[in-house]
This record gives sequence, C-alpha cells and structure tokens, in this order.
Amino acid sequence: MTTTRQDTDVPHMIEGLRDSRSAVRLRAAMATGTAPDPRFVVELVERCAVEPEFFVRDMLTWALTRHPVSLTLPALLREVRSERAQARAQALHTLSKIGDRRAWQAITRAVLADPDDEVARSAWRAAVLLVPEGEETPLATALATQLGRGERETQLSLSQALVALGEVIAPVLGEAAEAGEPGTRAHALATERLLRDPDAGFAQAIEEAKRIVAMAGAPQVG
Repeated sequence: MTTTRQDTDVPHMIEGLRDSRSAVRLRAAMATGTAPDPRFVVELVERCAVEPEFFVRDMLTWALTRHPVSLTLPALLREVRSERAQARAQALHTLSKIGDRRAWQAITRAVLADPDDEVARSAWRAAVLLVPEGEETPLATALATQLGRGERETQLSLSQALVALGEVIAPVLGEAAEAGEPGTRAHALATERLLRDPDAGFAQAIEEAKRIVAMAGAPQVG
C-alpha cells in the first residue's frame, strides 16, 4: 500500500499544533485550514480548549470553519458542555463563526448565565447570531437577567448583544430600568441609550445612567 504525501503530512501538522512555539502552532493551524482533512477535526477542537495564544486560537477557529459542518458541529456542541471554561468559550465562538442555526440548541439559559465572564460573552455573541426567527423576545428576556454583571468590558458585550436584537429589547430594558439593583438599572438605561443612539459611547452612557439612578434614589429635600 502506497503512503501519499498527504497521509504523511497529517501527523506532521498535528505535531505542529502541539509545538511549544506559538509561531509553529500558528502555521500549523493555518495549514490545516488551507488543506482541510477530516482527521484534523478532533485535534483542532482539542487544541482550542488549551491553546494559550489568542491569535492561534483564532486561527484554529478559522481552520474548523473550513471543515465539513457534519464533523465540526457535533464536536463543538460537546465542547459547550465541557468542564473547561476555555473549551466552552472557544466552542461557542467557533459556532458563531460557522453560523449553522442547528447550534442554537446549545444556547441554553444556563449557557447564557455561565459563571465565567468570557464564556458568557461568547454565548451572548453566538446567541444573537444564531437565534431563530420568533425567538428574539425570549432571548432578550434571558439576556436581561445578566444586566449589571461584571466589569465594563463584560457589560459592553451584553449591551451590544441586546442592541443587535433591535426594538424587541425595549420593553425588557424598560422593566429592568424600573426595578432591580442600581447596577442593573444603570446598565439597562445605558443600553437603552445605545439602542436609541448606536454612535453613543458606552463609557459615557453608563456614567450618565449611574447618575440618573443615583439621583432617583436620593432622598427628597423639602
């Protein structure tokens, strides 16, 4: 039986994906996407879970998008349930890049509320890209439960996801702005501002919203 060059390249590329040097791993990831082979899929998915360099992870995701969805989708859906936060986050990111609506089944309320901020952010971005027609309002309601969560970067990600859903978020934001903790109310008000004015800066919007909430809670004089 004759061994082809492609057959000999597969273990070489897989070895490159595991190399200690990030530049070698980056080139290997690019090569697996340039010349897709079903034998790469498992290794690419596994590397996504442990790769420390952002640029290499992004190339791994690109390589996975170059492979058949019939192979990548089941593997990535399993990773969304992984115990490793990076595995969950990168799987969700990759699913959003693939864009197959069958991945919507992985976007549960528990995933949207993942305790790891990076996983949650990836879930929010994936959700607004994969949401089926007619599911926008339930998604907005689920996302609104995360208002007030985390630091500025996390809050910006949530606001961007909500605004991407359009006007269906208005009633949900209005309710959140009237009730809940001050942080939740301020985040809802800032998101309302971004919905009305997409060019408004989030930093300014959230500071203005905090002032409004603080003034509303201040004791009346006189």
